[in-house]
Amino acid sequence: MVATAPITTSGLPEELLPRTITAPIFEKSVEQSAVMALARRAPLALDATTSVPIPLDVPTADWVGQGQKKPLSTGGIDVKHMTAKKLAVLIPVAMEVARTNTAGLYQQLQSDLPTAFARAFDHAAIHGKTMKGATGPFAEYLAMTSQSVALGTSSQGTGGIWADLVKGMDLVIDEDYDYTGTVADHRLKPKLLLATDTTGRPILVDTQTPGTNMASAGTLIGEPLAYSRSVSGKQRRQSASADTGLRALGGDWSQAAYGVGMDITVRISNEATYVDEDGGVHSAFQENLVLILAEAYYGFVMGDEDAFVKYTGTPSGS
Repeated sequence: MVATAPITTSGLPEELLPRTITAPIFEKSVEQSAVMALARRAPLALDATTSVPIPLDVPTADWVGQGQKKPLSTGGIDVKHMTAKKLAVLIPVAMEVARTNTAGLYQQLQSDLPTAFARAFDHAAIHGKTMKGATGPFAEYLAMTSQSVALGTSSQGTGGIWADLVKGMDLVIDEDYDYTGTVADHRLKPKLLLATDTTGRPILVDTQTPGTNMASAGTLIGEPLAYSRSVSGKQRRQSASADTGLRALGGDWSQAAYGVGMDITVRISNEATYVDEDGGVHSAFQENLVLILAEAYYGFVMGDEDAFVKYTGTPSGS
């Protein structure tokens, strides 16, 4: 588990929430992010650009004779620059709920904020988009890869979905990278579990680890597997989201790195105003609301985009 500074609150009446929330919100955001489960973590500076070394290849050593010129390595390190980007969410809560169900509000924050932050981060790192479809905060994102395999193209007699997944692995390896893991949409899970050989025996059974409540969920074609609803882009109970047809994305995760700010801040006010989705202005004081504002900083960089492969299917509803 990643050690972090406490989550702090400000502008908050004592009867609503404790002044200091000791890390569970931050840590769960790491657990529930599929991209964070597989990518490398790097330090993230909030007030400057962070240089992140991305290995291009293992340095090449060679034999040398006495007094001869030492061989120059053909490997190398690329440097990517990761900048902290702010992620935020504003939640209006009725004052009656906040005052009469303080424990319930705190528990709901612990449950909902990690999911909201993890979804937004994964969506940006995978698709390069915000949750509303605008250009995302990161200059590079995983779906930029030109390598793609359509799931369902291999017949059952030639390996079915197993063969399709291995073909994607083959594309990554042909680019001289290692295939080290897969992030997948939850819609892929039943298809994996239903896949059988020509005699009806399941061919993919180790696709989840029961009881972990984490993004990491077992293995697929021999490498770590993590699930995220942000892979397809269709979020549960979010009507504005759409299924892109992306069902999985795998590759060499040494070519992806992320950073997380030092803490998550939660500020609460019962006097501020906010603007809703339709442009209406609301007063927390006038409408007897508590406004909860949570903010954090994240960064993401990627090396060679073709160190990854996309697995596609038919978008739901098509």
